Amino acid sequence: MQESDLSTTPPGLTNTPPTQRIRSFIRRQGRITIAQGKALEELWPVYGLEPGHVLDAPSTFGRVAPLVLEIGFGNGDSLATMAAENPGSDYVGIEVHRPGVGHLLLKTEEKALSNLRIYCADAIEILHQNIADASLDRLQLFFPDPWHKKRHNKRRIVNAAFLELVLRKLKPGGIFHAATDWQPYAEHMADALEACPQLTSLTDGSPYSPRPDYRPLTKFESRGQRLGHGVWDLLYRRH
Repeated sequence: MQESDLSTTPPGLTNTPPTQRIRSFIRRQGRITIAQGKALEELWPVYGLEPGHVLDAPSTFGRVAPLVLEIGFGNGDSLATMAAENPGSDYVGIEVHRPGVGHLLLKTEEKALSNLRIYCADAIEILHQNIADASLDRLQLFFPDPWHKKRHNKRRIVNAAFLELVLRKLKPGGIFHAATDWQPYAEHMADALEACPQLTSLTDGSPYSPRPDYRPLTKFESRGQRLGHGVWDLLYRRH
């Protein structure tokens, strides 16, 4: 497919100002296809969310419904599938990489998804500034960068400060759902979650749960399973 490298930021997509916080991601500009670039220009005003104000979900979606937020949706295929298969819930995705945002905009339009909106920004800053406390029914974090080298472990998004933020944003009874295909990171997340008294695993006696039906298998995950690679889902409920 022919590609174009857009040097300007489309309306509504802002560059998050730097802070002293250690980030769990590296901004990779990547190359944007012509279709993705057109989507960023034409579809962002329809499905994009501005970071300048607190999200009013009932106004945004035109109804009151369970609200699910996903951090780091990648190319967005999985999130679009979830939104299509669960029309009774509303979905918000956050991703910093614009090619993935453009791809999800295309999928959202293709599937005519009225229950999906998108931020292109740093997820931690969006959670702090734009997501109301006790507003989320579920917060999803699927296959985050494991930062597997020991000197990079400090970049892992799941830590005590992150879980404190998760607790603030989840409703009582809300679910935090993480998934990873890197066992040491699964163990790291399990340790952090088990140390949080306000969160309880949905599986008695184990930090790991079976993959729920609502989380689609990715192509990468399916290939890994055929090769015998493991995937660990962690689902914890807020008290």
